[in-house]
Amino acid sequence: MPARIGKYTLELNSKPVILGFASVVGKKECEGPLGKLYDQCHTDTTLGESSWEKAESRLQNEAVSLALYKAGVKNTDIDCIFAGDLLNQCISSTFGLRNLNIPFLGQYGACSTMAQTLAIASIFTESGAAKRAVAVTSSHFCSAERQFRLPLEYGGQRTPTAQWTATASGAIVVGTGEQKSGNKISVESVTFGRITDYGIKDAANMGAAMAPAAAQTLTDYLSDTGASPKDFDLILTGDLGSIGSELMEKILTKDGIDITAVHNDCGLMIYDRVKQDVHAGGSGCGCSGAVLCSIVMQQLAAGEMHKVLFIGTGALMSPTSTQQGESIPGVAHLVYLKS
Repeated sequence: MPARIGKYTLELNSKPVILGFASVVGKKECEGPLGKLYDQCHTDTTLGESSWEKAESRLQNEAVSLALYKAGVKNTDIDCIFAGDLLNQCISSTFGLRNLNIPFLGQYGACSTMAQTLAIASIFTESGAAKRAVAVTSSHFCSAERQFRLPLEYGGQRTPTAQWTATASGAIVVGTGEQKSGNKISVESVTFGRITDYGIKDAANMGAAMAPAAAQTLTDYLSDTGASPKDFDLILTGDLGSIGSELMEKILTKDGIDITAVHNDCGLMIYDRVKQDVHAGGSGCGCSGAVLCSIVMQQLAAGEMHKVLFIGTGALMSPTSTQQGESIPGVAHLVYLKS
């Protein structure tokens, strides 16, 4: 059973393991720096579907199917699946996974969803509630633009602080600790974040809205465990972009915590910011999902890294709250991965 360390962190004593992982991305993502590391790349952002939303659902289905294949298991071997996306009522997840016939628990954590689903899937396997569980999330540039901002046909200008929502999906199969033979990556602990709100209202500056939450969750984890940033090969946030990453580092520095030597952000890794014209970087829960389920997991599995703190960050806004002038609360969840 999980053991609470300090106030906010849960140590997973049986050390659930990563049985399989997969990433599926769109054309722009495939053209980025990590293009050769994804499991599947699409050259058409519609994925052959009749709508952006259906295309995103297909991203999720393909990511889960590939992760199951790589784990050597079938959908009938999975006890539950934790899935979420950016769209209202999580329709990308619902329609993308409905034919898999796996008990479904929809999640919404905005861009923190990959960390949230992975953390909960790990706790389920740790507690014995599931022998195997799946964590998955996705996003699609066009479906997100239509819902949160303006239809693409409008041709609106994007501000320098704006981030590019990734057309991507990441999926992970988590198993119980006794399945560890041959599996190098384990989930050591998780920290669920608190909602923070610094009063930012600009929906085109979500990195700044999420940065305080990321700083708070990391501070909570380090305080609970007594760990130091230098204990880790990588502290990975997703997705703060350039603005949010800089702000997070400044907040932590004021508190005497220096992460600059080991920090990177999924929103800075997925695109070439200059060549691909993505302004402040990438965003969307598919961004952190695809980066985690490609280069990060691959390096952990290969022994090129051994200790990674993955901090998924989410801006908890909706079109309605933005239109009504509300601020943008942020949340961040942490998963400690070890190989």
